[in-house]
Amino acid sequence: MEFRVLQYFLTVAQEESISRAAERLHVTQPTLSRQIAQLEEELGAPLFVRGKRTTLTEAGMMLRHKAEEVSFLMDAIKMDFQSRKDMSGVIRIGSGVYSGSNGVMANLPPFMEKYPRVRFEIYTASADILKERLEHGMLDFAILQEPIDIGSYDYIRLHTKDRWGLITSVHSPWAEKGSITKEDIARMPRFMISSRMSVQGEFRNWYGGDIPEAAATGNLADNLLPLIEGGMDGLISIEAPVSHFDPKRFCFVPLSPELTTTTVLAWKKLNPVFGPAREYLNYVKTIRAAYKDE
Repeated sequence: MEFRVLQYFLTVAQEESISRAAERLHVTQPTLSRQIAQLEEELGAPLFVRGKRTTLTEAGMMLRHKAEEVSFLMDAIKMDFQSRKDMSGVIRIGSGVYSGSNGVMANLPPFMEKYPRVRFEIYTASADILKERLEHGMLDFAILQEPIDIGSYDYIRLHTKDRWGLITSVHSPWAEKGSITKEDIARMPRFMISSRMSVQGEFRNWYGGDIPEAAATGNLADNLLPLIEGGMDGLISIEAPVSHFDPKRFCFVPLSPELTTTTVLAWKKLNPVFGPAREYLNYVKTIRAAYKDE
């Protein structure tokens, strides 16, 4: 299977028309139709439903997902090697909502001033998606909450810490408390927590044993906000997400005794970092060393 044919396939999928795709690719319509037919024969499955619109079959949708990853990686390879010559290109950083992310983002402008031909692509998602994209080379770095799998990543620990607590409605009786204790959690029939096992493990360690069963779990705090306003006690979470929520509707009450979590700037272990990404990594290390000297 040639990469050129995958590009033909993606163009037809985007245009939903053989004729428009052929025009965009500067090839004849019969040539493009023959290439697509040969690809379908090679894969042993129809990729398109032909009609007024050329739409993808189930097999075609699966191939599109894979082909887009391949195309992304091919572009990234070309960009990375070009960047070695003139220090230009894109550095891709993924992050969840952590206080450590704020420090990383705040320190990007000085680097961009030094290397004006370098651009940053910031991608926000849950930790599981960030790890997947890091694994597949679709991110250069990811800001992740500890603990992380040290067998898979190299990393630099960031200096900020995130407090844990309860994100709750300002009208909830829990909002009137100065802190949330283990006894409060035991009396909380409708609390929520992240679906990530590592997050639940950290909370279990703080609680000192098996925690009461959560009424709901989720991978992003935003998705659970309607449940909080609908009467759930709140979401056990770090504090950072609440800064993005309406303070007239939601508030944060810290745990007592205090529980904090650190974050790291991680990259795939044994994955060579060069070009702008290497310069950026050296820059981050310099900043970190300066913090130590303060």
